[in-house]
Amino acid sequence: MARRPRLAVIGAGAWGINHIRVLAASVRCELVAVVDPDPRTPGRVAALAPERWTPELAPVLADRSIDAVVIASPAATHAAIAEAALLADKHVLIEKPLALRLSEARQVAAVAERSNRVALVGHLMLYHPAVVRLRELVREGSLGRVHYLHATRANLGQLRRDENALWSFGPHDLSMLDYLLDRQPVNVTARGQCVLQAGIEDVVFLTLRYGDGAMAYVHLSWLHPRKERRLTIVCEHKMIEFDDVSSEKLRIYDKGFDRPPPFTQFAEYLTLRNGDVHIPSVAMDEPLRLELEHFLDCIAGTARPRTPVSNGVRVVQVLDAAQRSLSADGVPMVCAT
Repeated sequence: MARRPRLAVIGAGAWGINHIRVLAASVRCELVAVVDPDPRTPGRVAALAPERWTPELAPVLADRSIDAVVIASPAATHAAIAEAALLADKHVLIEKPLALRLSEARQVAAVAERSNRVALVGHLMLYHPAVVRLRELVREGSLGRVHYLHATRANLGQLRRDENALWSFGPHDLSMLDYLLDRQPVNVTARGQCVLQAGIEDVVFLTLRYGDGAMAYVHLSWLHPRKERRLTIVCEHKMIEFDDVSSEKLRIYDKGFDRPPPFTQFAEYLTLRNGDVHIPSVAMDEPLRLELEHFLDCIAGTARPRTPVSNGVRVVQVLDAAQRSLSADGVPMVCAT
C-alpha cells in the first residue's frame, strides 16, 4: 500500500485553521506540522492537531519526509514561501491571492514551471459545486450570449491591515469571472473609499470590459449591513443568479425581451417575456474539502490542477490593473498580458 502523503499547513489564522481541520480529519494524508510564529497557536489547534505546532518554517522545508505544504499565511508572504517550498521540492497549495505584486506572481509561476511538483492556487469558489454547475449552464448555450455580470461580496467583516477589500475579497469573484468566461477583460476601472483605516479601501467598485462587449460589475466591501455573496448573469435568452447565502444556490429566470422576426409596429418589436423560475438541483459539499481532495488527487497523479499557478497569475493581472485604477481614482487600466 502506498504511503500517505505527509503535509504541513503554514499559517493557523482565521482561514488556515480550516485547512488544519479538514486535513487532520482526512484518511488520505497525514498532517504532520502546523507552522505559525504566534505562541497562541498551540491552544488554537490542540483539538485538531495536537503536538503538531512549530514556530519555524525552515525545518519543515528542509524535512524531506514532508511531501506538500498548504500556504495560508498572510498574503504578503505567499509568493516568497511558495517559491521556497517549490525549490525545496514540495507540492504547494497557495491560498489566494497568489501574490500582492504581479512580478512576484510571475516569478512563482516560473519556478513552478521548472519544478516537477504540483502547484495549486486556492481559488475556493472554483471548487464550489454550484459554481461548477453554473459554468456548465453558461457553456452549454441555452442561456445565450452573456451581456453582463454583477457580483456582490460584502459583509460587516474582519478588518485587515495587510490588504484592502480589493485584494482580500476580489480574488473570489475575479477567479469566478475568469472561470465562467474563460477570457481576460480588456480594461478595468476601480474606485474605492477608505472609511475605517487611512490608505486601506474598505469598499471597492469594479467595472470590467471584455472584448466581445460583455461587462462585469463587482462590489466588494467589509463595511456592509448584511452578508451578501451573489453573482447575477444576464444573458441573451435567460438570466441566472448564484446566491451562496441562500439554501437555493442557483436560480434560472426565463425573463427577457423577445424580438419576433416580422413586425408592423414598434411596440411589437420588443416583447417582454416573464416566464418560470427554475431551481437546478446541486449536490452540495464543502468547497474547501473538495479543493483539498483535488490537491491530494493531483499529488497522486490522478488529476490535473483545476486552479494551477497560471490561473493565479491571470487573477493577479486583473487585481494589478484594478489597483492601478484605484490609485488613479478610477482611470481605466489595461490588463497586462
